[in-house]
Amino acid sequence: MTERQHIFDHKKNIKRVLRALIVLCVVSFAVDFVYHRHVVHPFEALWGFYAIYGFFACVILVLLAKEMRKWLMRSEDYYERDD
Repeated sequence: MTERQHIFDHKKNIKRVLRALIVLCVVSFAVDFVYHRHVVHPFEALWGFYAIYGFFACVILVLLAKEMRKWLMRSEDYYERDD
């Protein structure tokens, strides 16, 4: 019996998804040059502010999650122990 093939089993499909994400990021950054926003704070008017802000926010979340894992993680036999 052959195993069922999934969409991301092929490297070609992974490359397509990555290219699509890169294109979406570039397009959303480029739209910032032509779309007028009504900003509240002056730093929001900087080109690409929301793209840069979102990128750094995600990086910080990942780094915080890695550190939180150290003190939130339970041992492997947590549910099997008889305390």
